[in-house]
Amino acid sequence: GLCQDVAVKRQLREGRWDEYAAGRLAPRRLHGHYGNVFSLAIGPNEKVYSASSDTTVRVWSTRDGQLQQTLEGHTNCVRSLAVAADGTLYTGSWDGTVRVWSGGTGVHLRTLAGHTDVFALAIGANGNVF
Repeated sequence: GLCQDVAVKRQLREGRWDEYAAGRLAPRRLHGHYGNVFSLAIGPNEKVYSASSDTTVRVWSTRDGQLQQTLEGHTNCVRSLAVAADGTLYTGSWDGTVRVWSGGTGVHLRTLAGHTDVFALAIGANGNVF
């Protein structure tokens, strides 16, 4: 699954592929959402973000897989995530909004309305969000 893919990529980045391949290091499973997970994003400060049909975004530690925070505010499925270089988190939802969150504290900073179902977000090299 997607969560396992994130764990494998982290192990590769840390140079621990041999341990993983030999079965001594297992991928982490992240449990907590009540709906389908549609998107994952890795942010700075060892955080993984997951977006779900349960209308929440969950923040996980890449170190131990523990849930750190649940971000609430969307009123429909959260389909997309993007994390800026400074850690700012952008979440797109079928509620027609893009929400902007502080990556450090999880505080909701602003809502960008006027969209229809938001399926994807991307951050350009210049920092613009698309």
